Amino acid sequence: MPEIKSLRLGTRASTLALRQAEWVKSALEQKYSSLQITLVKIKTEGDKLLNDPLTELGGKGLFVKEIEESLTQKKIDVAVHSLKDLPTEIPEGLSLEGITERVDARDVLISRENIPLRDLPGGARIGTGSMRRRAQLLSFRPGLEILPLRGNLDTRLRKLTTEGLDAIIVAAAGIKRMGWEDRITEYLPVEICLPAVGQGALGLEIRVDDNEANNLIKFLNHLPTAGAVRAERAFLKRLGGGCQVPIAAQGDSSGGQLRLSGMVASVDGSQLIRDSISGELSRAESLGVELAERLLAQGAKEILEQFGSL
Repeated sequence: MPEIKSLRLGTRASTLALRQAEWVKSALEQKYSSLQITLVKIKTEGDKLLNDPLTELGGKGLFVKEIEESLTQKKIDVAVHSLKDLPTEIPEGLSLEGITERVDARDVLISRENIPLRDLPGGARIGTGSMRRRAQLLSFRPGLEILPLRGNLDTRLRKLTTEGLDAIIVAAAGIKRMGWEDRITEYLPVEICLPAVGQGALGLEIRVDDNEANNLIKFLNHLPTAGAVRAERAFLKRLGGGCQVPIAAQGDSSGGQLRLSGMVASVDGSQLIRDSISGELSRAESLGVELAERLLAQGAKEILEQFGSL
C-alpha cells in the first residue's frame, strides 16, 4: 500500500488529454484501492493559441510548460503528457520516470470521401499542423496541397468538412483512445510517414525528490516502450530539433533488441534522409545518438542548418 493517501495528476484540459489522464487514474486506482486521485486541468500556451501555426510559436514546450511549472510549485504530483509533446530537455528538479505502453505509433489518414492517400487526386488538400508529416507527404506525393491544421482532435475532424479539405493526417493513438477508429481511412505505413518521437506513448513526469510518487507510478513504466522512446528522444536531442523541424523516429523492441529508424527532411520534401540501426535495448540512448550521427554525415547537417538547429 502507498504511504500517501492522495495524488494529483496534472493534465491539459482537452478531451483527448483528459481521456489519457483518466486512463492513468484508472490504472492507479486499480492497483491502489485506497488512493484518492484528483485530475488537475491546466491550460497551456499551446491550448490558448490555436489559430497560429506551431512553427511560428516556436513549437518546443508549448503544451507542457505550465504543467511543469505546476509540478515544480507542488500544485500537482505527477504530470501526464503526450510524450511527443515533451521536449528532450527536462527542467532541473523534474524527471521523466514513467513511459506507458504504446497504443499505436503510426499516423492515419482520414479522408472526406474515404479515399486512400495513393488514390487522392493531384492537388488534393490535406490538413496537418506537423512539419514532419508535411515533408514526408510531399516526398511521397509532390503534387499535394498541404494546409496548416490546428486545434484539438475533434476540432481537426470537424475542419475536414468546414474548411473544404480532402483529408487530414492525425496520430492513430489519439483516434484509438477516443474510440473513433471507424473514421480512419488508412493507417499510413512507416515507409511513407515515419512517426513523431514518442508518438503513441504517455510520459509521467515527477519531481526528482518525490520518492513516494515515483514508487506509485513505476509499475506503469513499460520497459520495451521506454527503451524505444529513450532511443528516439536521444536521436532528437542530438539533432536539436522540435516541432518546427521535419524530424521523425521510431524504435521497435523485442527480446532485448532494438531497431531504430530515423528521418530528417527539408520542408518541401525534396530532400529526405533516412536510415536505421539495430542493437541491444540496453544501449537505447547511445543507439539514438549513433543514428543521428549517421544522418548528419549523410547530409542532414546541411538541412538542419537551414532551421538553425545545429
